[in-house]
Amino acid sequence: MAHTPDIVIIGGGNAALCAAITAAEAGASVLILEAAPKAYRGGNSRHTRNFRCMHSGPLGPLVESYSEEEYFDDLLKVTKGKTDEHLARLAIRTSEECLPWMQDHGVRFQPSLSGTLSLARTNAFFLGGGKGLVNAYYRTAEALGVQVAYDAEVTHLEMEDDRVIWVDYTQNGASVRLTPKSVVVASGGFQADTDWLARAWGPAARNFLIRGTPYNRGVVLADLLEQKVEQVGDPTQCHAVAIDGRAPKFDGGIVTRLDCVPFSIVVNKDAERFYDEGEDIWPKRYAIWGRLVAGQPDQVAYAIIDAKSIDLFMPSVFPPLKADTIEDLAAQMELPADALRATVDHFNAACGDTSGFKPTELDNVATSGITPAKTNWARPVNAPPFYGYALRTGVTFTYLGLKVDENAQCSVGNRPVRNLWAAGETMAGSILGQGYLAGFGMTIGTVFGRIAGREAAKHAN
Repeated sequence: MAHTPDIVIIGGGNAALCAAITAAEAGASVLILEAAPKAYRGGNSRHTRNFRCMHSGPLGPLVESYSEEEYFDDLLKVTKGKTDEHLARLAIRTSEECLPWMQDHGVRFQPSLSGTLSLARTNAFFLGGGKGLVNAYYRTAEALGVQVAYDAEVTHLEMEDDRVIWVDYTQNGASVRLTPKSVVVASGGFQADTDWLARAWGPAARNFLIRGTPYNRGVVLADLLEQKVEQVGDPTQCHAVAIDGRAPKFDGGIVTRLDCVPFSIVVNKDAERFYDEGEDIWPKRYAIWGRLVAGQPDQVAYAIIDAKSIDLFMPSVFPPLKADTIEDLAAQMELPADALRATVDHFNAACGDTSGFKPTELDNVATSGITPAKTNWARPVNAPPFYGYALRTGVTFTYLGLKVDENAQCSVGNRPVRNLWAAGETMAGSILGQGYLAGFGMTIGTVFGRIAGREAAKHAN
């Protein structure tokens, strides 16, 4: 660059882009430092599909209404109360104004999909998915004069008292030092650093798969935490879902997620069930299954489905294993055949009247007399052919991060850092103590990205 910009934004995903656009519109010069090459820009945002949005009436692609209280209640259910209510309500309330803002800045929406993605009232789906959103924002940002450096890996932010005095990064083998007026950190969690995951979780974490970008290694997060910037969250808490066991180690994305759990029985390697597969509908409960699988031997589980249920969910990119008998399916999945047969028979015997089965809502079609119970969608697994998926823990992002206030500002020793803000996954632990709600990560990134951009520009100006 010919000169140091007013604002340096570290990261290249949704939160970073919202910050960059907002700051540029406020008249600041902005540089985005994206660690990934251009073809992989956008972080985990590339793999997203929707944005959870409060609205008091029909809004864009959203139908009916979704109130602040209902939204907050949904969040409380999945976090079990582990949230900062003030920041959570700020994100929820502000989401309503974000949707038209997103449209004004190039994002296009489509009607929600059917089946387990029937979220027409709560979640707005991006036309072209997260890649479409990311590309739209980059076009808008560049039209506003935002500069972008790719393959730009930030190595250090130098703190002096209550401000950042310089930013170091490397690009193409060269080291660069910048002295911006304001810095926004939007570089995600540390999930791609499997050594850090293993320090937090223990050796089991080495069996985890990383659903998103391999570039979120937590380098900037670790650097700031070492300099006593206030932190929030538990290093073992994360957005972790059950994904197809055949997914790659990194960057498999959303197409490797398995939505079959509510219509399956799920067993471990000993062919034993270990949790209620029908606890709640998909958007509220799918993110618990990564942690549940992580707690099983070898961090693996298996979903067993019959012909009645195979078409009720969005399939993985990989086809399921298929067999005419439970014993043949067990052989293919390398499960003990007698034990799996006993588990299936025991479950089937506990199923009662299934006439009230409704796949898109809680139907109270439950088992009786077994532990764990299945409290919804409990139908016998008895219609061949039978299908099976291996499940592994797929980590999306970690919740240990930078603590922020309502202005997205970081602090050190209970004092605000005068020129440092954070947005997106790197501060999501300020709101998400545990669990996850479908589409809420994009809400946090959009709301706090815009706030961080506004405040960083105000300081720079």
